[in-house]
Amino acid sequence: MYGGMRGIKGLVCETSVLDPDEGIRFRGLSIPECQKVLPKAPAIHSTTQLMANSLYSAHPEVVFISGQEPLPEGLFWLLITGDVPTKAQVDALSREWANRAALPSHVVTMLNNMPTTLHPMSQLSCAVTALNHESKFAKAYAEGVHKSKYWEYVYEDSMDLIAKLPVVAATIYRNTYRDGKGIGAIDPKKDWSANFTKMLGYEDEKFTELMRLYLTIHSDHEGGNVSAHTVHLVGSALSDPYLSFAAGMNGLAGPLHGLANQEVLVWIQKLRKELGDNASEDKVKDFIWKTLKSGQVVPGYGPCRAA
Repeated sequence: MYGGMRGIKGLVCETSVLDPDEGIRFRGLSIPECQKVLPKAPAIHSTTQLMANSLYSAHPEVVFISGQEPLPEGLFWLLITGDVPTKAQVDALSREWANRAALPSHVVTMLNNMPTTLHPMSQLSCAVTALNHESKFAKAYAEGVHKSKYWEYVYEDSMDLIAKLPVVAATIYRNTYRDGKGIGAIDPKKDWSANFTKMLGYEDEKFTELMRLYLTIHSDHEGGNVSAHTVHLVGSALSDPYLSFAAGMNGLAGPLHGLANQEVLVWIQKLRKELGDNASEDKVKDFIWKTLKSGQVVPGYGPCRAA
C-alpha cells in the first residue's frame, strides 16, 4: 500500500512558508507583520480630499482613510531581496511597472476579438502566451547568450509581465462584463493596485485599499501548489517567463485550484435557489449529502484549493 508523503518535508521555498496552523509567512514575516512594516499609499484623511471620492459623495457620513494596507510592490521587493523596502524604493518600482505596462498592438487586437463567452482564465492564458513574442530571454537565448546571464533576461521578462498583467486582466474584465468599454491610460503617478482598480472602472478608495491587501497576500504561496509548481516545471525547460506563467494559469483555472473560488459561489447560489435564505441546518445537511452522493464535491473543501 502506497502511503504518500504526509508528514515528510519535500519542498524548500525561500520566499514563503505556509503553515497549516499559523498561516503564511513571507520571508519570515506574517501577514499582520507585513501590514505593519511594508510601505503604504499616501493617506487620504481630509474632507477636501474625500469630497472628490465617489464613496464620500454618496455617503458623506462615511470617512475612510486610505494608506492602511501595504503596497504589493513592497512585498515583491521583500520576496526578491529579503529586505523590507523604503517608501522611495516602492515608489520607484510603481513607476517602473507603469512605464513597462503598455501592451503590444497584436495582443490588444487578440483580446478585443475573443468571444465574451470564453472564460476569462482562458483569455488570460492566451494573452500571456502571445506576449512571448516580446520575450527578451527568448531573443537572448536564440542569439547564444551565456548561461550565466540567463537570470538577467528572465528578470526583465518577469518585470515586464508583472507590469502588463493588470492591463491584460482589466481588458478582459471590461470586454467580458462591461461591453468592451475602454480601460483608459496608465497613470505613472499611481501605484500598481490603484492603476488596476482604475482600469477595472472603480474609483472607490476603499476598494483600492482592499485590492492592495488582496494582491499583497496572494503574491506568493510557497512553490508546491499546482500553478506555482507548473511554472517552475515549465521554466526548468528554459521556457521564458511568459510561457511558464501561462502554463501556471492553465493549472490555476482548474476547479480543484483557483477555479474553486468561482465553484464555491456557483454551489452556494444553487443551494439558495433550492433552499432559500433561511434554510434549517437539517435541510443544508441534506443538500450537502445530495451533492456528495451524486459523485460531486463540495467546492472549497479538501486539498488543492489555493489562490
